[in-house]
Amino acid sequence: MLLSDRVLFLDGEALVIDKPAGLPVDAPRDGSLSLENHLDSLRFGFKRWPLAVHRLDRDTSGCLLLARNPKAHGRFTRAFENREVEKQYLAIVDGVPDGDGGTIDLPLAKTSTAETGWRMVGDPKGKPSVSHWAKLAVAEGRSLLRFRPETGRTHQLRVHALEGLGFPLVGDPVYGRGGTRTRTLLHAERLVVKRDVKPSIIAEAPFPESFIALGFAAPEGAEPTRG
Repeated sequence: MLLSDRVLFLDGEALVIDKPAGLPVDAPRDGSLSLENHLDSLRFGFKRWPLAVHRLDRDTSGCLLLARNPKAHGRFTRAFENREVEKQYLAIVDGVPDGDGGTIDLPLAKTSTAETGWRMVGDPKGKPSVSHWAKLAVAEGRSLLRFRPETGRTHQLRVHALEGLGFPLVGDPVYGRGGTRTRTLLHAERLVVKRDVKPSIIAEAPFPESFIALGFAAPEGAEPTRG
């Protein structure tokens, strides 16, 4: 697998790749391959390796922003922290939510038990978490949704789907039934980062084969860009 073949945007300070499902951003404890093992191939003539600006879960595919120098990394990190980044995700949920869309305003907190480990749950005292959603298509009792998260909490869309809409993401081993041969079906479809002087970073990742395999077609606005 060559990540250099999955570049969606590239200029002197930014790189967006279409991260494959199954590849962790951070090196796992079990020593399996992660993004770090591919950074050398993503230098594109620069001496230093690019640095990931944000995180996607191991199973989540799609737009991942890397900075090509430390100054840019600081600026992009602040943009994420200040909610100045436009993020759009596609997800397949195990059921058909009522209505065509809406907003989930559900604060999230971390909980942990000896039996099941840690997970995120809706909690009025938790950190503010807001996601907008729209239902795009239904096939065989499952729904293709587009999420636009305002906040970036850990597992936000996975918990908002389950507790906010009543249906887990297909394949989710923690919040859903797990057990599919695919993985948690969540895809970072689009990423827009505004910049002061330079044009905005705009990237869109191709519609995943794993979604097509469940009977869904690429929705409008999911055309890939090649920067």
